[in-house]
Amino acid sequence: MSKKIGGKEYETELAKLQIELNRITHWVHKNGRRVVVLVEGRDTAGKGGVIAAIKAHMNSRSCRTVALGKPTDVEASQWYFQRYLAHLPAAGEFVFFDRSWYNRAGVEKVMGFCTPQQTKDFLKQVPILEKMLVDDGILLFKYWLTVDQDEQEKRFRERIDDPLKQWKLSPVDVLSRAKYDDYTAAREAMLEATHTKHAPWTLVDFNSQKLGRLNLIRHFIANFPDDSVKVITPEWKPLSGKPRKEQYRVPPKPIKADY
Repeated sequence: MSKKIGGKEYETELAKLQIELNRITHWVHKNGRRVVVLVEGRDTAGKGGVIAAIKAHMNSRSCRTVALGKPTDVEASQWYFQRYLAHLPAAGEFVFFDRSWYNRAGVEKVMGFCTPQQTKDFLKQVPILEKMLVDDGILLFKYWLTVDQDEQEKRFRERIDDPLKQWKLSPVDVLSRAKYDDYTAAREAMLEATHTKHAPWTLVDFNSQKLGRLNLIRHFIANFPDDSVKVITPEWKPLSGKPRKEQYRVPPKPIKADY
């Protein structure tokens, strides 16, 4: 596709994909499958936006977004993966991780929030953990959203200038701006250690967020193991007789509470 796409064309293409996502939701529910989607990338890459686009017309009762903050003192004392695994899906559910356990190989490593040995141990352990998840039947998707430094700077500037987006900027985000190359090195080491046959990474160009969303969703749909489930339209018959009118009545006077 071209590097740009108009808003109307984007909405048209996205709507087609969202119909397919609805079909997939039926398939996952019918077959009791469990789906985990890890969405990783640099600050401003568009992680939250693509998750929102995927979930927009999915059943909210069967899909959750997990975006964990800084570990509490208790969580910091636990096995590193423990607080993430508590959010894994049950049968018929999707879980989207807006950042995931890969924080240890990215921001924690680059910003010095963990030791080099902890990062080394993580990179050794995570392929084993992910194989256990896949062997247990979880459908695991891992996406890295790529964005060039000049585009990242542009998006940082937009967040600073827009009062409604300033909440997205943290002190760590500001400090990370000078560490683009360090994040690149950390990402390459992560990919080298964790791009496996059972849990491969997919890198998606997100310099254009609209095109990035469409491409990621296309990949997500294309890589489901079964495409035979059709969305069944319920049988619909006209109402017999005259439709009833809603009744509007003044509610009784509220009872005064004692507190």
